[in-house]
Amino acid sequence: MNREELIRSLVVKNQTKILLVVLDGLGGIPYEEGKTELEVAYTPNLDELAASSSCGLAIPVLPGITPGSGPAHLSLFGYDPIRYQIGRGILEALGLGMEVRPGDVAVRGNFATLRDGKIVDRRAGRIPSEENRKLIEMLSSKIKEIDGVKIILSPGREHRFAMILRGDGLGDAVSDADPQKEGLPPKMPQPLSPSGAKTAAVAEKFIKMATEILKDQPRANTVLLRGFSSHPEIPHMQEIFKLNPVAIATYPMYRGLAKLVGMEVAQTGESIEEEIKTLEKVWNDYDFFYLHIKKTDSYGEDGKFREKVKVVEEFDGYVPRLLNLKPDVMVVTGDHSTPSKLKSHSWHPVPYLLHSPYTFRDGIREFSEISCRKGSLGFFYSVDGMALMLANALRLKKFGA
Repeated sequence: MNREELIRSLVVKNQTKILLVVLDGLGGIPYEEGKTELEVAYTPNLDELAASSSCGLAIPVLPGITPGSGPAHLSLFGYDPIRYQIGRGILEALGLGMEVRPGDVAVRGNFATLRDGKIVDRRAGRIPSEENRKLIEMLSSKIKEIDGVKIILSPGREHRFAMILRGDGLGDAVSDADPQKEGLPPKMPQPLSPSGAKTAAVAEKFIKMATEILKDQPRANTVLLRGFSSHPEIPHMQEIFKLNPVAIATYPMYRGLAKLVGMEVAQTGESIEEEIKTLEKVWNDYDFFYLHIKKTDSYGEDGKFREKVKVVEEFDGYVPRLLNLKPDVMVVTGDHSTPSKLKSHSWHPVPYLLHSPYTFRDGIREFSEISCRKGSLGFFYSVDGMALMLANALRLKKFGA
């Protein structure tokens, strides 16, 4: 019996409510002033909450493994990220409301800046979403089909977009067409098995056609493609955990991931304030709430230490409103660490705060990496967090005689 089968056999329904707050890329490492972003941030509400909660450091996948957002979130939702490996493309496409049919291959795209044969900005300066929409309209009008494969494009946030390839003989065993670092030449997709040969060929032609069409654009003059993926088979949270879950997230990929595991996705605005209002609005309709805050990760990836600090401080101001909802269980954590010093996701464990009437009161002084390390939860795997939430919501029966 594995973890999933065990929890499925023990879980029961009741009227408790669980709130999971994910500040994307929350964790950091010492940088400015020799401190992490959380150590510098003024967070009186989170600090007070941490003192009366159980805290620890969560490992998203395995020690030393740097996770993408997909596996990191699956862990938080209680799914083994090694067993359920999901491509980024399907998450982006579902999050944008695109229809993904059997046999389709979904791909996540970035507009990027190409100069003198090298990628100098993988995110095209995070172009405005309105500019993105215009560029997608231009590409869609000029690239409708390649080698009998239909090309379906949809704009995302800032520099991101999604593409669906629809036709016969497609497979998702294709490498990313993304050098992953600035200063390197463009990278073309390669088939990872014979099943991905046609997909890789079509994707390469799309990149070359798009680059020709975009050549006069000042920033978004090429595209990067990654996360080639078909629709996976994954059980819903209702089936495993007997929850009625809802997601509140502004970015398409996270809405797509939520849909994939069976969450309803609430319509919300762009700011933390609007997300909190949405949470308050739907509070009586569900029993599991996933609230996603994105900008902590964005600023970490851009190396903007002070801006990441400000997002944490802004969120801290809303903690009393979250507590006023009286969740039976509340967790504040990140999906992974995105230290500003590294300008990327990292392998470092993530601060984790678990609050309920049944947790230890660790009495730590602040919500930070070093303080959480001293908490009663210690180091643990993110995938085990769901069992902790369910247990503190009194939703798990006793195991064994």
